[in-house]
Amino acid sequence: MTDVTSPAPDAAIRCADLVRIFTADGVEVQALQGLNLRVDSGELVAIVGASGSGKSTLLGILSGLDKPTAGSVSVAGRDLLTLGNRERVDYRRHTVGFVWQQTSRNLLGYLTARENLALAMSVARTGDRDRRAAELLELLEVAHCADRRPTEMSGGEQQRVAIAVALANEPRVLLADEPTGELDEATSAEVLEAMRGVNRELGVTTLIVTHDPTVSEHVARTVQIRDGRTATEVLRRTGVNEHGDEHMVAEEFAVLDRVGRLQLPQEYLTTLGMRDRVRLALEQDHVGVWPHEDRRESDGDDS
Repeated sequence: MTDVTSPAPDAAIRCADLVRIFTADGVEVQALQGLNLRVDSGELVAIVGASGSGKSTLLGILSGLDKPTAGSVSVAGRDLLTLGNRERVDYRRHTVGFVWQQTSRNLLGYLTARENLALAMSVARTGDRDRRAAELLELLEVAHCADRRPTEMSGGEQQRVAIAVALANEPRVLLADEPTGELDEATSAEVLEAMRGVNRELGVTTLIVTHDPTVSEHVARTVQIRDGRTATEVLRRTGVNEHGDEHMVAEEFAVLDRVGRLQLPQEYLTTLGMRDRVRLALEQDHVGVWPHEDRRESDGDDS
């Protein structure tokens, strides 16, 4: 696994020991509990996790809409902890693009697709707007929607236009919050493939936050967040079997932090009955982990 704390000029996103604490009615809730994450420039990564795991909090921080309580975070070389109010506005206008789950937050309903793009480019002061708008709509395969308003588009078309709008400011990083949350399975696949195409063609670093398990079929790296920390990663690559046929190989890794903590997948714990503590053994080339059998309970059962 990559050390997220080491110098990495090619890292588009770097989070180290990220903490976010919310206080409501005198009660503190830790949404992030020392989260570490590195996403290299040009990567397409999915962040998955159950509701309340901290993934939306992470996205809020990366988008510049929220600030962490502790830790460090940088995006495209910009230290988000040191940004003032003006710098934070500039960051959102020029460094990151954002796709929301709700279409109403992505597109203005009284403007056409072309006009939504023109507005976004006007705010970001992007040059050659007509050409860029046409190129983005063509890339997302929604050129036919250029003169349509959102109500005249399908859900999938709306989201692909929304991606085009998020790219209008030529961002270094594209962030997407549940971009397929309101779509059916077939349309979700189309939108995810569109995002993969954008990542491939433009080289923009793309981070998708979702609870949709099918997203893993469209990205090479999936990071799972559990209890405010990165827990496991699944890396996918194309392999070749003994017959010379290509197939997808997926490997799951536990994320190890600087002090040696890791989270075992919940299904492992349940299947093996692991709780409270486990037995460890250092072997020559690996560490063994076994369920701990409480001898006191066993002795009590035998008596």
